[in-house]
Amino acid sequence: MSGHSKWHTIKHKKGALDAKRGKLFTRLIKEMTVAARNGGGDVNMNPRLRTVVAEAKAANMPAENIKRAIQRGTGELPGVTYEEINYEGYGPGGAAIIIETMTDNKNRTVGEIRHMLAKFNGNLGAENSVAWMFSKKGYMVVEKAGVDEEKLMEAVLEAGAEDFRDDGDSFEVISDTASFEAVKEAVKALNIEPVTAKVSMLPQNYVKLEGKDASRMLKLMEAVEDHDDVQNVWSNFDIDEKEIEASLA
Repeated sequence: MSGHSKWHTIKHKKGALDAKRGKLFTRLIKEMTVAARNGGGDVNMNPRLRTVVAEAKAANMPAENIKRAIQRGTGELPGVTYEEINYEGYGPGGAAIIIETMTDNKNRTVGEIRHMLAKFNGNLGAENSVAWMFSKKGYMVVEKAGVDEEKLMEAVLEAGAEDFRDDGDSFEVISDTASFEAVKEAVKALNIEPVTAKVSMLPQNYVKLEGKDASRMLKLMEAVEDHDDVQNVWSNFDIDEKEIEASLA
């Protein structure tokens, strides 16, 4: 598992993600609004919207909030118009970073992103300066406890998964984006709830970070993820699990 994925999984286990439910709801509402604006408000005809609505329901977002977000996207209710902008750059130790945002003021957002990167010894790069190092894939992490490995592997491969990996105390399931929903449903059909399940930017190689660089990178990730305009952050850092655990203590 990449350091970035490992970091998210450890945060999930510690309940650190649940403590930020308000931020999660804000991100999901923006995503639903933009998905509905671009592809319509019918979840059966809009795969992107269907995915984020499922994520919102899994996070126990009230149905009325989901309905209003979609209606703002379709124009049935007034709302803010968000622009999708991705920023690329480098963090401490040369780790590549992609920051996906939705903003109503791109000048404000780029200034604040640039400031955060500089604060933690990183820098903003040009378009496609690091994106070529990543591949867009469906990605799931399933904890091993109580899971039949053969049944899980058979189910996800039949559903279209590209790879099934043993990663210590968990399994990783990789798929192309087109097969992601089918693979996720195959996992849930086994009454298994993944720790992580989302379309992700997976790095093709990793940068090992230790000491000050590792500490700065984890602080940068926290700061960027907490920013109101940030939807997702992807990086190719590899940091020892003990250092990640210590940072979340």
